[in-house]
Amino acid sequence: MNQVVEALKNRRSCRKYTDRQVDPEALAQIVEAGEWAASGMGQQATHLVVVQDPDDVSQLSRMNAQIMGTTSDPFYGAPTVVVVLADPERPTCVEDGSLVIGNLMNAAHALGVASCWIHRAHEEFESEEGKALLAKWDVEGTWRGVGHCILGYAAEGGEAPAQERKPGRVTYAR
Repeated sequence: MNQVVEALKNRRSCRKYTDRQVDPEALAQIVEAGEWAASGMGQQATHLVVVQDPDDVSQLSRMNAQIMGTTSDPFYGAPTVVVVLADPERPTCVEDGSLVIGNLMNAAHALGVASCWIHRAHEEFESEEGKALLAKWDVEGTWRGVGHCILGYAAEGGEAPAQERKPGRVTYAR
């Protein structure tokens, strides 16, 4: 089977991380893959914020948990969070950001880095606290949060095995 297809079939979301920070060279390649994601009309109207400062990661985790109505860490201890933002004026902003996150996760897997897509970025960056974080990070303009791609190295039991695929999900039109 083709290596890319095999990698796509084997990638799993990780929900338990070690505290080891992502290798800088691997991180650069993962981010580059995100930049190469397809986008509506080739507009490339997304912005990635790579967050590794433990205080900022903790703040994002707290904000995300608050939106979710919990006190647990929705980032599962991952040391790196890539916030994916998109231009809300683009009709394909959510789709464009989603493609970026997909590329990030698949590139991470190919490089031996664990990942997971975490929601609630939209609510986070609509808030005053979220807007203040963007200002702190020197992110200018109007952006819509699409999601977070958490990155790190899987702790024991962090990645669950694949589930069988449900039958009947594909129709070939004739």
